[in-house]
Amino acid sequence: MLLRFRVSLPDRPGVLGQVARAFGVLGADILQVTVLEREAGRAVDDFTVSWAGTLGVDELRERVSVVPGARVEGAWPTREVPGANPEYDLLGHIAADPERAYQTLVDAVPDLVSAEWAAALDAVSGEVAYASWAAPPAPVLGELPATRPVAVSDGPLHLIGVPIAEADLHLVVARAQGPAFHRVELDRVARLVEIVAMLARPASRTTPAQA
Repeated sequence: MLLRFRVSLPDRPGVLGQVARAFGVLGADILQVTVLEREAGRAVDDFTVSWAGTLGVDELRERVSVVPGARVEGAWPTREVPGANPEYDLLGHIAADPERAYQTLVDAVPDLVSAEWAAALDAVSGEVAYASWAAPPAPVLGELPATRPVAVSDGPLHLIGVPIAEADLHLVVARAQGPAFHRVELDRVARLVEIVAMLARPASRTTPAQA
């Protein structure tokens, strides 16, 4: 199975190697390391690992946390395959069929940030316009700013909210199994929405007389 570990660790030589050895001792194969931030003497990295052992995720967290100064901020299943380029695939599908741009975005974006589901809500009524397969029938969400991308937490549920002004929609991406969304993940989704909106614009501006 593929797992994502978010680890905060001291930003000094040798510590990353110690974390890698801890994963190796457990039989976990590190497939990818993504640096999310490096400041104030600490780093936050996402490790994508392939693991077929018998320990539970919580036990894995404890074993990695024995590295001096390391702190596991989250460990959760992921469907994001390291080395793949899912953004390119997504944008290719949208370019081929811009009329389904936002449905395609909603279906694909959870896997891009290791989330569980996504939905596009009507910006006025709040009703669900599009939803990914794992989304609840009527998601209950707190207040999300209507004018800017934001990452918030509502209890155990972590959310990204990105307004899509061109379509009068609001994209919501949700994760409950892992940690709160990092600003790098928020920026990734927000930038992707900008590009999708540009690709969808010709279809959305077609008038009945032009059809």
